[in-house]
Amino acid sequence: MNTPLEWFRKRFSDPQILLLTLLLVGGIGVLYLFGPALKPFVASVVIAYLLEGFVRPLERRRCPRWLAVTLVFTAFLVAVLFLLFNLLPILFEQLQRLVQDLPTIIGKVQELIRTLPERYPGFIEPAYVDNLIANLGNRLQSWGGQLVSLSISYIPGLVTVLVYMVLVPFLILFMLKDKKQILAWLRGFLPPHQELALEVWRDVDQQIGNFIRGKVWEIVIVGVVTFVTFRLLGFNYSILLGVLTGLSVLVPYVGAAVVTIPVALLGLVQWGPTWDLTYLVIAYGVIQALDGNVLVPVIFSEVVKLHPVAIILAILIFGYLWGFWGVFFAIPLATVVKAVLEAVPRLQQTGQADAPSGESPSPPASAKA
Repeated sequence: MNTPLEWFRKRFSDPQILLLTLLLVGGIGVLYLFGPALKPFVASVVIAYLLEGFVRPLERRRCPRWLAVTLVFTAFLVAVLFLLFNLLPILFEQLQRLVQDLPTIIGKVQELIRTLPERYPGFIEPAYVDNLIANLGNRLQSWGGQLVSLSISYIPGLVTVLVYMVLVPFLILFMLKDKKQILAWLRGFLPPHQELALEVWRDVDQQIGNFIRGKVWEIVIVGVVTFVTFRLLGFNYSILLGVLTGLSVLVPYVGAAVVTIPVALLGLVQWGPTWDLTYLVIAYGVIQALDGNVLVPVIFSEVVKLHPVAIILAILIFGYLWGFWGVFFAIPLATVVKAVLEAVPRLQQTGQADAPSGESPSPPASAKA
């Protein structure tokens, strides 16, 4: 009967497996301990992965890397400036209008709640509705006070955002320009036997790069399609909710369910329980269905498949460890863990195959008996 100590010796007797395990555990520990300080660095790594997908095709066309990096980085800065000076003002305008219309929206919601006993007599008691409206009013007042205090507390954070806006582009530029030197420097800290670590690194590098680039394309496509659909339906805040729907794909399953609430609520306030609201909900459901069943399989065809249970478990674990950023990077981190788990059996099989022909693997304890 195998004891835990024997299992540990069997799994971690190879120095490469032990090294890879220590790197994985150490990396997660660093993210947990120094997560807030590493946010700009991690964001730079993500964007560098995204831009690397445009640099490599230029290199394959015999373009020097310095020129490819210059062209791609310049295009990236132009796109960022376009978003800052064109899209963000529109988003802030719609958000400001939403805040101004909030008392009217609350009044319409309360009025709809008051009509529930008339619409469904015998199922909903008027006393329950009055109590619900009173609690809703108190709760909204409390949330309003918290929102004001929260916005005031975030004023010092604007300075940090401005600093990040300067630091992150420089980090991205150096990561792209000096990619080979940085990787060679990191490889110098590893022991001589690096076959397993290099194999896992190549796998993870490809998977995470494909994931980040695919996720950006998914955000853009879903956001644009949602905006156009909402605009054709005459839905207010179409740009704001289109961007919100696009960003919701960052968190699989959970994001789409969360965004459904403001879409349905604002549609109910704008049109009431009419066919227009039904068309809105159906259109939103069709977009989510096409995203999950058509767009995702096409974009992420080269990405390691993760079971939905594994994705949700990764979101819960890494979200607990690192908050929002843990939720954002849950799938890439789960991809790293899966790559390690799949590489260990391959190394053990390779070790057995490379054993001298005169030596045979030790028989199990039952055979020795």
